[in-house]
Amino acid sequence: MKKSLYRNFVLLYLLLGILGFLFISSCGSYMVEQELEKAVSEDLYEELHLIASDDTIRTSISSSNLQSLQNNLTALSKYQDSIIWIINNSNEIVLDTSGDLSAKETVPLDNFDPTQWGANYYQTGDFYGYFSRERLSVIAPITENMTIKGYVCIHYPMSELYRNRSTILLTFHLLFLGIYLMTGSLLVYFYYRVERPLRQVIKGSSEFAGGNLSYRIPLKSEDEIGYLSNMLNYAAERSSQNGEYQRKFISNVSHDFRSPLTSIKGYVEAMLDGTIPPEMQEKYLKIISYEAGRLEKLTKSLLTLNKLDIQKRMMHFQKFDINETIKTTAATFEGICTERKILLELVLSGKELYAKADMEQIQQVLYNLLDNAIKFSSNGSSIVIETTEKNNKIFVSVKDRGSGIPKASLHKIWDRFYKIDASRGKDRQGTGLGLSIVQEIIHAHGQQINVISTEGVGTEFIFTLDKAK
Repeated sequence: MKKSLYRNFVLLYLLLGILGFLFISSCGSYMVEQELEKAVSEDLYEELHLIASDDTIRTSISSSNLQSLQNNLTALSKYQDSIIWIINNSNEIVLDTSGDLSAKETVPLDNFDPTQWGANYYQTGDFYGYFSRERLSVIAPITENMTIKGYVCIHYPMSELYRNRSTILLTFHLLFLGIYLMTGSLLVYFYYRVERPLRQVIKGSSEFAGGNLSYRIPLKSEDEIGYLSNMLNYAAERSSQNGEYQRKFISNVSHDFRSPLTSIKGYVEAMLDGTIPPEMQEKYLKIISYEAGRLEKLTKSLLTLNKLDIQKRMMHFQKFDINETIKTTAATFEGICTERKILLELVLSGKELYAKADMEQIQQVLYNLLDNAIKFSSNGSSIVIETTEKNNKIFVSVKDRGSGIPKASLHKIWDRFYKIDASRGKDRQGTGLGLSIVQEIIHAHGQQINVISTEGVGTEFIFTLDKAK
């Protein structure tokens, strides 16, 4: 195979891993950063709101007494690794926990305009160019009597937030790697449960396509691929059997055609070259006619089998009286039965017995069974044809008192061209196809046919038909 299904799955798995890692590193990083900013700013705002609500700050924001809060706010800012400012309403820094501002000293903030913040209480950046590194700045107003007297501002280093973000992303990456490796086991499972069995099925298909029908796909699983391999093995076995059957069929046909053709050709050539004088030609012409009759019967049987193979699913089912059909078929053998003093006994159930089947094909079955029974019955014997009914089924029996069939040959009598060795002498005109035709017709009707035979006693064939409503 130029392209492997498993290789495509592996490439897709690697691609999903790379895309997943990049997604966590980019989109995941952005979302984590936004959530951290929101969470940290909310916590800082709550602290600033508490500071801004302190009465000391509200009354001393413009006084040097504000320096008494320096120590407390400085300790708080160091704990949070941040800087706290107190800004008056003139936009001047009056307290700075970083220690850059001495007592009674103020630092004006250029471009600081709290009204530009709108509803936001935090922002990130250098806070109007005051810091060299990026910080998260949160402000809360100091109010008294509904009047803003200043602002408390805290500046949290973004490096600390980025560190927290990296810690969370590392956890996400480790979780993703663990899940990714666990899902990788699916590829191993896929290889052993799908890919490798599929390769064996493909190899088997290639062997079958190359004509090696003896090859068997070594799969024993009970899943869909196992079922497919069993079906392919079964199809190969049937194809092999059909091939063997065709070879045997051609061999048998060739043998049965060659014998009469050789006789006809030999006698005709002998007449033409004068080896057989004119006064003896009538005798050999009868032999030629006899052999031609064998060829005609064999040809008709082959055509019948071919027709059954083609039309086995195109049966013309109809309601007909099986008793009447038996009487009509038996009448065709009246001449030969009279000549050989064979008695045909008809033991029929009721005056009329209606079956549902293809009448012409059932006539063929009765003809072949009667012909077979007469052929192997001795002169002066009897043949019984009987019909019975039970559970909406009709049972038809053809029983003779002839030579019988050896037990070892019972399972072979349905094979095409099969002839019992002991009968070949008395059945030279037989084609070995009569019972095969019978079985094909009965099975095409979805019915059963059985045989009971005892050597030296006789043979009975019994087949079933559906009873017509």
